[in-house]
Amino acid sequence: MSAVIVSLRVKASPREAFDMFTQEIAAWWRPNGLFQITPGGDGVLRFEGEERLITTLPNGKAFEIGCVTSWLPGERLAFTWRQASFSPEQQTHVEVRFEPVGDETRVTVEHRGWDAIPQGHAARHGFPLAATQMRLAEHWRALLGALAATLVDERR
Repeated sequence: MSAVIVSLRVKASPREAFDMFTQEIAAWWRPNGLFQITPGGDGVLRFEGEERLITTLPNGKAFEIGCVTSWLPGERLAFTWRQASFSPEQQTHVEVRFEPVGDETRVTVEHRGWDAIPQGHAARHGFPLAATQMRLAEHWRALLGALAATLVDERR
């Protein structure tokens, strides 16, 4: 299974980074037109406890993006990921690791499973796998940058 792997150091402890990632995802999440969660946009994301990731759309409807498969505060988070256009058996997998590096934390996102989504699928926009993964890596890089900026803003 192929994977997109993106890392960024943030000025926070592993626990602070984990908490921002999970408890404040709506504060740093930035939509991307290529990877919209639903045709109506991304909505407002939130982790529902340690069980699932959902988004609430402007019309009030909730969509379950995925189920949490690992919840280790300050260490590791893993969950399934699906867009509204995925069939019930289609899903990808996201793993996020939080590793201390001096007084910072390396946040690493590994997003696997896009090779199981056919090239002709709406979520792939007809892109070959390498192009899909390159665009997805750009998206995760931007998201981690927004996470880092939100952590800095919180400390001010």
